[in-house]
Amino acid sequence: MAKLLSACGLDCPTCECYLATISNDPEQKADIAKRWSTNYHAEIKAEDINCEGCMSTGKRFSWTEQCPIRACVVAKGYENCSQCADFPCPTNQFLYDAVPAAKLNIEELRK
Repeated sequence: MAKLLSACGLDCPTCECYLATISNDPEQKADIAKRWSTNYHAEIKAEDINCEGCMSTGKRFSWTEQCPIRACVVAKGYENCSQCADFPCPTNQFLYDAVPAAKLNIEELRK
């Protein structure tokens, strides 16, 4: 089964935001919002925890429209970073430093 990947290579069905969206569990969303607010030094509310993948036409996490990686992928008309000759680049490096598995997913697609 193919993975549902975000623009950067995150495997959406393993993301707690995606899982909370699918289960529509308000307590889970509140817990994620609280932890992410602390971890990412941002004000994230439970209602922000709604995402079916940043490249989907469905629900998207509140930060999606600000994401520089997604903006780059969309501007280039790609599905994700695997299609870009500049991969990896300074635009996505901050994420790959934090989530090396996302970079590995993109590298697998490039093979």
